[in-house]
Amino acid sequence: MKGLYEPAAIAIFVAMVLDGLDGRVARLTNTQSAFGAEYDSLSDMVSFGVAPGLVMYQWSLASLGSISPFLGKIGWLAAFIYTTSTALRLARFNTQIGVADKRYFQGLASPAAAAVLMGAVWVCETYGITGEDVMFPATVLTLVAGGLMVSKFSYYSFKDLDLRKKVPFVTVLAVMLVFVFLSIEQATVLFLLFFLYMLSGPIVSLFRWNRNRQRLSEASTSND
Repeated sequence: MKGLYEPAAIAIFVAMVLDGLDGRVARLTNTQSAFGAEYDSLSDMVSFGVAPGLVMYQWSLASLGSISPFLGKIGWLAAFIYTTSTALRLARFNTQIGVADKRYFQGLASPAAAAVLMGAVWVCETYGITGEDVMFPATVLTLVAGGLMVSKFSYYSFKDLDLRKKVPFVTVLAVMLVFVFLSIEQATVLFLLFFLYMLSGPIVSLFRWNRNRQRLSEASTSND
């Protein structure tokens, strides 16, 4: 609210790290509980729903109101849709625990969606680009991130990766390169990584749809 957008974006990335640790800490200390699970969802809603929506609105979307009252409404509606989508995404995730395939998320995970928005803010602030300069792309990005959270696209969850077992050399090399690039340019690398991850759901689904269509076409041809 004071215009410190870069620290705000970084704080949400810190929240992502803590979100990845809280469950592990609870299991290691044998302190997991139903209360903790519900409180975790509430924390996610604030950290990855309300906070990114508010930051994005204050940083860029509110500037749409300077063009026309109608566009001003589009700005707060985009932030509202993103925040509401986060709540719906978390509610759906909670109902699928123990039922859905743990290797994949249905819809973009809320921490990843927040990382895309806050990565964009962080990159722009680093290079001196104001939110007003990119208010239209920011609106589209906010709506797309919100829409993908409640979509049915499958996203790889990385939960089946076990670093205690033998890890392929390519994976080790990729992780090493990520850390190297992060040491050079944190904001840009983080934004690109999460942006590509956001796109991976629709792209993989498109490939699967095309492959299934080809199989059906081949099957119908062979039957003929």
